[in-house]
Amino acid sequence: MPILALFVAASIVLTDQLMKYLVVYALKPVGTVTVIPGLLDFTYVENRGAAFGILENQRWFFIVATILVMVLLVVLLFRKGGTSKMFAASIALIVGGGIGNLIDRIFLGYVVDYLQLSFFPPVCNFADYCVVAGTALLMVYILFFSDAMNKDKKTRKQSNGAGGDVLGE
Repeated sequence: MPILALFVAASIVLTDQLMKYLVVYALKPVGTVTVIPGLLDFTYVENRGAAFGILENQRWFFIVATILVMVLLVVLLFRKGGTSKMFAASIALIVGGGIGNLIDRIFLGYVVDYLQLSFFPPVCNFADYCVVAGTALLMVYILFFSDAMNKDKKTRKQSNGAGGDVLGE
């Protein structure tokens, strides 16, 4: 499952970068295009900070922090990713979105944002929404499913004897 999760993350990165390329090519010259009046605009923004533009111009901090978090998440994916599809999916979303924005920071010095919802004024991008969705999914997994899976694993080990089970779980 970890390899599949990395494939999903790579697909997210490719989708994100393709969307940003199209945004820079088509949207940057015009600035804003209303897609659904009163709901969705495409607005070109060069974000040199984090969420909502905080910590502006801290490019190298974000590059180093993102690399460290991505490495940690991939290690966790390979250590625990085979136990839950939800866990693997959440890591795939976070890593894919994180790397998509990391590429922007490294090569452009800023992140290209373009999605603006009327009920959520900050301009974001596909990668941002992947990170948010992945983080929410990871929180649901941690709060509601990780203990249940650990208890189930312990129960199976105990029923197979004190030395663990035949499958090496």
